[in-house]
Amino acid sequence: MRIQKYLIVALLGAMTFAACTKDEGVGIKTREDYQGKVENGIPTYPDYYIDVAGWDYRMSWNLANVHDPSIAYYDGYYYMFGTDASYGNEHDKASIGRHFQGKRSKDLVNWTHIYGPFNEAPTWVKDSLNSIRGRMNLAPIENPNYGYWAPVIRVVDGKLRMYYSIVIDNQIDGKNSWGERAFIGMCETTDPSNWLAWEDHGYVVGSSTDKSPEKFREGTDANGISSYGNAYFYYNAIDPTYIVDQDGKHWLIYGSWHSGFALMEIDPASGKPKAAYDDNGNFVGLGEPWNANPNYGSRIATRHKTYRWQGSEGPEIIYKDGYYYLFMAYDGLDVPYNTRVLRASSVEGPYYDITGNNNTANGGDSYPIVTHPYAFNGSHGWVGISHCAIFQQEGTGDWFYCSQGRLPSGVYENASSNAIMMGHVRRIVWVPSSADDLDDLWPLSLPERYAGLAKTNVKASEIAGTYEHINLKYQASVQQTPTLLTLASDGTMSGALSGVWSFDESKQYLTLAPTSGTKVVVAVFHEADWEASPRKETVVYAGTHKSLNATWWGKKVETTSTE
Repeated sequence: MRIQKYLIVALLGAMTFAACTKDEGVGIKTREDYQGKVENGIPTYPDYYIDVAGWDYRMSWNLANVHDPSIAYYDGYYYMFGTDASYGNEHDKASIGRHFQGKRSKDLVNWTHIYGPFNEAPTWVKDSLNSIRGRMNLAPIENPNYGYWAPVIRVVDGKLRMYYSIVIDNQIDGKNSWGERAFIGMCETTDPSNWLAWEDHGYVVGSSTDKSPEKFREGTDANGISSYGNAYFYYNAIDPTYIVDQDGKHWLIYGSWHSGFALMEIDPASGKPKAAYDDNGNFVGLGEPWNANPNYGSRIATRHKTYRWQGSEGPEIIYKDGYYYLFMAYDGLDVPYNTRVLRASSVEGPYYDITGNNNTANGGDSYPIVTHPYAFNGSHGWVGISHCAIFQQEGTGDWFYCSQGRLPSGVYENASSNAIMMGHVRRIVWVPSSADDLDDLWPLSLPERYAGLAKTNVKASEIAGTYEHINLKYQASVQQTPTLLTLASDGTMSGALSGVWSFDESKQYLTLAPTSGTKVVVAVFHEADWEASPRKETVVYAGTHKSLNATWWGKKVETTSTE
């Protein structure tokens, strides 16, 4: 279960933190190494941050300790808030603003810690939980075990609004059945840097089921242990995302693992579900969270149409050029986490993937792959790259992707290095679905993180050279690694691909045309080579094809002479 994975990661971090000591061999010196230092215009801070993981170093964490981020631009800053997580559970040492810890930045590169909006779960959570349990003829839970997960932030009517998830992981009947349930609440502020300035507006929606209240133990095995395929909950009330559509309607999308993602319309002023109000505008609530109550939303996307245990979570939604793009996290968060995207012409769907599959109607795995575990040469690489925030850069309108990235286990002989979570901010490029349809654009993340470099076009004279080419195909828990690809100055290519290449400087599109196989158009960009020592600017690319079921990532590592 997702709950179990969070607990495992937290315990590993807690056990390791006390045992780890400074390792001069990996270049970690002082807290100042994590803020503001650059070389060649690129941040120099290391990714292995255990020497500054302690709570007293929080103002120097920068992008360390990021999990399930959401980002919005408000009052001159990019604000980020996320799931409670830090290496060694250091966030638990906070005396104020402990939950949903945040960061803020002016440049998307240097981030400063700020407190979250809560020190403890609001009282409405326990009250709502036990009210539901009472109506199910279950005893109250006096001391619930709370988890604080995956908020989303948006600017609504001049305020920064947060929808947050609070999970109660006690077993629903105290035996072997499902973990209790989750709730989504909402709070707002006009001063997100001050944790006391948040105003909580309480309950929005909770986990719901299509079963009756008596059927929560249905689907157990011979030992009475719950069967994942017949989970009690249909919609799991975590991982909210929020959008205002082109008609001015407000929508909340939520869900994780259980059955798929639910869409519900929101009353803009109150921030509560529109279905909770009668025709006269009186608040009457959503009704009971069982027997397939339609007030809890309609399913718009699913990985497995008839099986509840989805392996998908963390929806994020944006609108661009006539389409609503729905990003989704796939698989377990420790290593295999990867990102996919669907789109629809209406926020209510149906949502299609790049292959033309109607995911809303049919379910199924979806393409393209936006991110996936990978490693360039000479590097430990990254795993667990998903549950993203998608947002625009203020002033440019350029789109960006942000998520956690985890180190693999065993980095620098640290058995718990997979609990190290570094925030990854990456540019999004919009790439054609095929060489024959250059106007049918889909979003992909670049293979290297954003370093704040000036946005400049890649020149035709820069293309020839040797690249580390990664065929980013889906393999659970496998880091995809590169093969060298040489683009010769005469327009031929060899190594990972054999054939010809061409470059359209006006569109910034590089076409890779193998002698046999799929011709793929990739978008090129200047970005930082984070694996180089010292780090330096280079050319990177990302592209896909509607029949490829993979993404091509590349990074230039060597220049070919044209003499």
